[in-house]
Amino acid sequence: MNALFSLAGKRALVTGASRGLGRAMAEALAAAGADVVCASSRPGGAGETARAVRALGRASWEVAADHADPGAVLRMADAAETAAGRIDILVNNAGTIKRHPATEFPREDWELVLRTNLDSVFALSQYFGTRMIAQGAGKIVNVASLLSFSGGITVPAYTASKHAVAGLTKALANEWARHNVQVNAIAPGYFRTDNTQALQDDPTRSEQISARIPAARWGEPSDLGGAVVFLASHASDYVNGHVLVVDGGWMAR
Repeated sequence: MNALFSLAGKRALVTGASRGLGRAMAEALAAAGADVVCASSRPGGAGETARAVRALGRASWEVAADHADPGAVLRMADAAETAAGRIDILVNNAGTIKRHPATEFPREDWELVLRTNLDSVFALSQYFGTRMIAQGAGKIVNVASLLSFSGGITVPAYTASKHAVAGLTKALANEWARHNVQVNAIAPGYFRTDNTQALQDDPTRSEQISARIPAARWGEPSDLGGAVVFLASHASDYVNGHVLVVDGGWMAR
């Protein structure tokens, strides 16, 4: 492998690693040489991902936390650091979505989405960013969304959280780039995951989405592999505060 993209000797933490985009990114990092801590929302939830990482010849550990619980998130961070010894790469992928018309959006769902999608991202970035600064190097990859750029329909909390993730990515990059810590984000387009199941199941909406994607297909989780390895590797050492759209051309349409 080109040394620029090699992750040999690196240790990563991937949240939301039990399935979908998180699992695919964990496997991609392992294939590039990283050992991976796989985080999920419940104990044992990332077991299959951890086994897949080990099958690639890399070490793997499992941790778990309710990402809407600030105390649990910090305990998970400590457990990940204890297990792996250090974290060189943080991938903030864990997230949730709730769908309601804005006039009927329950306050508890708003708070759940913001705590899970935004508060946990800052808490983990702060926890590991402090250590990366002390180490003199580190990579943080946040998972944004196409809804970091547009408003969506019936997902005001998710949209607000993903706009905020994009802004937080830039804010942290501004402070930490001089310490050789790169903070960037990936904005996936329409991927076949649990979060988009409602859209996939709606024949009209699914067809509208497919018709707009120049690549003429929805994304598969494996399509994020190259992007996450790039942003986690030396190849991106001069990339700071960038939101990399991986969408089959949706935003260019």
